[in-house]
Amino acid sequence: MNSRLSLAGSQNIMQTIPVGVGLLRGSRLAYGCWRVAGSWNPADVTDARRAAGRRAVISAYETGYTLFDNADIYCAGEAERILGQVLKEVSGMRDQVVIVTKGGIRPVGDSQPDSPGRYDFSASYLISACEQSLWRLGIETIDLYLLHRPDFLADPEEVAQAFAQLKAAGKVRYFGVSNFRPTLVTALQAACPMPLVAHQIEISLAKLDAFTDGTLDQCLIERMTPMAWSPLAAGLIGDGANRLLPSQKTYRPEGFLPAVEAVAKARGASRTTVALAWLLKHPARIMPIIGSINPDRIRESVKAADLELTREEWYHLLIAARGEPMP
Repeated sequence: MNSRLSLAGSQNIMQTIPVGVGLLRGSRLAYGCWRVAGSWNPADVTDARRAAGRRAVISAYETGYTLFDNADIYCAGEAERILGQVLKEVSGMRDQVVIVTKGGIRPVGDSQPDSPGRYDFSASYLISACEQSLWRLGIETIDLYLLHRPDFLADPEEVAQAFAQLKAAGKVRYFGVSNFRPTLVTALQAACPMPLVAHQIEISLAKLDAFTDGTLDQCLIERMTPMAWSPLAAGLIGDGANRLLPSQKTYRPEGFLPAVEAVAKARGASRTTVALAWLLKHPARIMPIIGSINPDRIRESVKAADLELTREEWYHLLIAARGEPMP
């Protein structure tokens, strides 16, 4: 009996945009798989949690998301396994979606019991990490492979060597970075024979650094697609946060939420829709990554693609988020 699921006719259509300067195209909003295992500890991942994660991925695909973001450190590879299982179960899905995953972070105890948590962009490690991601995902080629966080010992020439080897072997189509400072992006791009097509960074009304530190300017110059992780500040801007990263515990959205609420009320939309539409308006074509496993929230987020904020609305929200007038 064929165990593959057929969702023919059930998938919605979302606007797609180019991902950088290559041939990849992804849905206007991406789906992030970091929560699909339901835990960061593989020992806590039950069959029920895996089933919920698979349902979330399928719901995103049915809703029209065609770019799925993952990483090898998400529950020590369990998130990649869950996405890979869905790709096997859903007939035709692999041919319709862009698979993104990330590598370059080594956890505490990796290689030796006393090894520290660290970053590793050595060619041997990146090639091995990528091959393990391919195995967990159950696919032959990763569409977009990102370096997860900057290695202070990164040698751009060595990284370029690893990229060239992975591309020549047909294991990766395109490359990008995540959480990099612009100067390191420049150094890596100068060494790489292929363009870096995406930069994944935290951007939201609660996290404005990318607007002022040169990151979005560089994306415009290099035609890299900025992919915004935690675009709702872990839910603080939407329906509430389930879990905050340490860096997010200092966020104080109560200062700007009334402004978001005012625009939402005037537009007959939710705060989630308005906050995501705010990101979508930037000319760098920011791609927000939606990480909820709640099917209703996954579907609600898509409404942002149809909401065009005015410049006045956009700046009202920016000024409220800054907590002070423009200089």
